[in-house]
Amino acid sequence: MSMLANIAGFATFGLAVRFWQLGLQQRNMFSNMGGHVFSMAAFGYGGYLAWKWDIVAADMIAKKRAEITENRKARLARVEAIEAKLMPQGGEAEEH
Repeated sequence: MSMLANIAGFATFGLAVRFWQLGLQQRNMFSNMGGHVFSMAAFGYGGYLAWKWDIVAADMIAKKRAEITENRKARLARVEAIEAKLMPQGGEAEEH
């Protein structure tokens, strides 16, 4: 999701929360516009932080996946090396 859409969505939610707050208090919805602006700005900033965290978390997950893949390859190489030591060489056949 784009940064602008995330901020706008959170700011709209902040406005809805402000209207809900005033509705619970049974006050006029448009008496203090500064409260609406503050609520939208606070929730919009929260949306920006959520967007930023989404980017950081995706980067952390990608790094961790790469690390896990490297560890799996290294473990597979160790197992193959051990198996190569334990298996008899190609020309030698066991006779019973």
